[in-house]
Amino acid sequence: MTAALLNSSIRSLPLLARGKVRDNYAVGDDRILMVASDRLSAFDVVMGEPIPGKGALLTQMALFWFDKLAGIVPNHLTGEAPESVVAPDEVEQVRGRSMLVKRLKPLPVEAVVRGYLAGSGWKEYQQSGAVCGVALPPGLKNASKLPEPIFTPATKAEVGEHDENISFERMVAIVGRDLAEQVRDVSIRLYRTAAEYALTRGIIIADTKFEFGLDEQGRLTLMDEVLTPDSSRFWPVEGYQEGINPPSYDKQFVRDWLEQAQVDGKPWNKQAPAPALPADVIEKTAAKYREALTRLTAAA
Repeated sequence: MTAALLNSSIRSLPLLARGKVRDNYAVGDDRILMVASDRLSAFDVVMGEPIPGKGALLTQMALFWFDKLAGIVPNHLTGEAPESVVAPDEVEQVRGRSMLVKRLKPLPVEAVVRGYLAGSGWKEYQQSGAVCGVALPPGLKNASKLPEPIFTPATKAEVGEHDENISFERMVAIVGRDLAEQVRDVSIRLYRTAAEYALTRGIIIADTKFEFGLDEQGRLTLMDEVLTPDSSRFWPVEGYQEGINPPSYDKQFVRDWLEQAQVDGKPWNKQAPAPALPADVIEKTAAKYREALTRLTAAA
């Protein structure tokens, strides 16, 4: 296995931004080289330790889903090899973990779709009986399947800040009603299609988030990553049970550890810096990502 990549250092291209996981470089004025590092973020804080192989796994999974969902909405892929735009001595940094994509105008809202009650949605439901303004039936439990998938947008946070769940009407105020309705309808269709397929491979997609941008013609375009363990909550069918947090293929394993972590004798306050992840948490997290990729993409 190649060495873990915490931060890329592509000097032949201008660095646009370092996100929680991806480093983005400008390729001319119309394309971006997205390099998926092995960084892991939880509670919107980037961990100090990389998860070896994670960036390559995320990239393989995203490419798999972009291909499978291409008939629903255009995506940002150019089809060009990332290795073709960097210097020869930088090829190993991008091989297998990068995408060369169209430069889009990103929408300032994340498109979250929930098919099950979990995480912040479960907490909100317990308090109000609704999630992001969407009223739900009484009597639901943690991990209950919802009658229908619901669209619950969120504002995008800067690195180190927390995403904020918002109502659909708030999204309308930000991007306009026509675009908000298009994003909602496309997101639910993407989720339904992916969730139905994943079930055939023994995986429940409890929820996920999509990111969209507009191309030069103003067309809605799926971007960033799609349906990876970083952007989704994956549960194995065989471990699923209402009323408890099911075992998970995503970074919930790390979240659960962090919830119990102590810093100077006190629970971690979910602000940077994060507690150092133990070696066994790093390896078990990497194993979860590998298993999810194998289950979803192995030949039937």
